[in-house]
Amino acid sequence: MSRVQRLLKEMQQEAQTTHKMLERVPDDKYDWQPHPKSMTIRQLTTHISELPTWVTMVLTTDELDFANNPYTPINVNGTAELLDLFERSLANGESSLSQATDEQLEPMWTLRNGDQIYNKSTKGEFIRITFSQIVHHRAQLGVFLRLLNIPIPGSYGPSADELGF
Repeated sequence: MSRVQRLLKEMQQEAQTTHKMLERVPDDKYDWQPHPKSMTIRQLTTHISELPTWVTMVLTTDELDFANNPYTPINVNGTAELLDLFERSLANGESSLSQATDEQLEPMWTLRNGDQIYNKSTKGEFIRITFSQIVHHRAQLGVFLRLLNIPIPGSYGPSADELGF
């Protein structure tokens, strides 16, 4: 199995879990946040939903410089819109990755804010980092949902909610 095929398989597997988590967000909780320093559920879930498009960005650019490209999230106002955004982002990322070659994963890619470099790694490594970011933020969402007393779906096996604990 090629590196691209392994990344694509991982992307598809994680997408199933991410979809299950996103579909649990109630329409009336998008402005909720557990702490003033935390993102709102809208900000967090929009970020999660947009991250699959980073695969395309990484494959087609050499860097992302936040100083020249400020983040402007898409505004979602409900779970149906959120899931649509996620599915469109996923299709975008999967399409780009499925057309890539292992050789296209080798060039360096940089994430920066002006002169401050956050990460410099190969494109393949950064695509993996993108997947890790999705999992990281998905876990944050799980905490948010738990605090709202919303049952959590399992990620890599059944959750306590699914087991009846």
